[in-house]
Formats: sequence, structure tokens, C-alpha cells
Amino acid sequence: MSEEKPEYMKESWQGGFQLPKRIAVVTGGARGIGRAIVEELLQQRFHVVFLDYSIGEDAIAFAKDVNEKASAYKATPLSYEKLDVTDGAAAQVAIDKIVAEHGQIDVLVNNAGITRDGLLMRMSEADWDAVLDTNLKGVFNVTKAAIRPMMSQKRGKIINIASVVGLTGNPGQANYSASKAGVIGFTKSIAKEIGSRGITVNAVAPGFIETDMTAKLNEAQRAAMLAQVPLKRAGTPRDVARAVGFLASEAADYITGQVIVVDGGMVM
Repeated sequence: MSEEKPEYMKESWQGGFQLPKRIAVVTGGARGIGRAIVEELLQQRFHVVFLDYSIGEDAIAFAKDVNEKASAYKATPLSYEKLDVTDGAAAQVAIDKIVAEHGQIDVLVNNAGITRDGLLMRMSEADWDAVLDTNLKGVFNVTKAAIRPMMSQKRGKIINIASVVGLTGNPGQANYSASKAGVIGFTKSIAKEIGSRGITVNAVAPGFIETDMTAKLNEAQRAAMLAQVPLKRAGTPRDVARAVGFLASEAADYITGQVIVVDGGMVM
């Protein structure tokens, strides 16, 4: 009996194939929502390069497992690089390396993000700067590096991970909310700037999703969050990844400057 394939390989690898030359780059792709996005894009037959500030043993093992299975089909669909997205020069080097190795970037997913929650009166300047630098400046850095090859190609898709709190605000998250509102404004502005070059720019705004970040909530906080969700459940990273997968697909070729909210109806 053959070994059961992971979910993200089942559809794509039936019968084996030469992997089409489509390159996707995912920041913050080592865990959580980023990992789910990587898996979704693998299922769509992209060669995925994930970039992350910290690439631990789990992420390395994941990439090794994918590539060992891929080798049977003469395909190498997953690679990774370490990157601090707050460093503009490093972002340019990372993108240049990917283009040099693969010749193109078809999809960029800006997912890297952090939180440093606290009431504004107690929030340090360092916590404010850390969140804005990673969540907003990081999107600027990587997007700026990636749009030049996309413009040369006259095609590309940029997908930014925002948040519902960028639309609504949230007590104790002034820095996070501001960063995600900035991502939404950035998305719409860049969509208008580069649409004529065949590049679409969209955002996905997750709501209450089961991740390492939300795992820190106590039971009372979780109950309060779920009370606001008409579907009465938290979302999963895969729920977010599927929205990203749609925007990365040909089905979304005529969609740009939009924010897809994935929140179970939390924000209406």
C-alpha cells in the first residue's frame, strides 16, 4: 500500500508531473497562517519560497519532507530563506536571489507580522515601532523589491495579509490596528499604481483565527470573541489560505484593490 500523501499534495501530484514554472514567495511562511498559505500554493503547483525571520527545525523538516516526496516527480516545489522584513536592503537581496535562481516571481504573499499588545497609555515606543516596522514597513520593503521583476514580466499578483482590526480597531491593539489599516491603504494605492502593468494587488483580512497568537487568550477572552462571530467558531489558518489561494489563481485575474474579509461574519 502506498504512503498516504499530505492534503496539499493529493490533488497536485496524482500521477506525477513536471512542476510548472510558477514561483510564489510567502513571507512569515514558517508557521501558522503562513504555513497554511505555503501548503495551499503547493497544492496549486507553485514552486514556493518562504521567507521568515526565524526558520526552526520544524520548518526545515517540513521543507525536507515536501522535497523528498517531490523528488520522485523530478520537482522541487519548496525552498526557504531567512529574512528580517524590516531590513529593506536584505529584502532586496532576498528577492534578487529568488529572481536570479528562478527567473521570475508570479505571486508575492506579504504575511509576516507580530503583535505587541497593550493599552496606549502603557505602550512603549519600542513596541509601537516593532509592530509598525514589521507589519507595515515590511510589506513596503518586500513589495518594493518584488514589483520591478513583476513589471518587467507584465504580470504578477501581490496579496497582503491585513486584519479585521485594521477595519474596526481594537482596544489594546492601537499599534497592530494602525499597521493593518496601513496595509489596507497601501494595498489600494499600489493596486492603482501598477494595475496597468498587469499586476493585481489585494488584501485578505482574517478575523478570529486559531493561531499561536490567539492561543494566548484566556477562556473569557475567547468566549467574548466567539460571541461576535455568527458562525460560532474560530477560523483556521486553512480558511485564510483558501482565500489567498483564490486570489493567487486565474479565477481572480480581474480582481484588484480589494479586501477579502475571512472572519465568519464577525465584521459586517
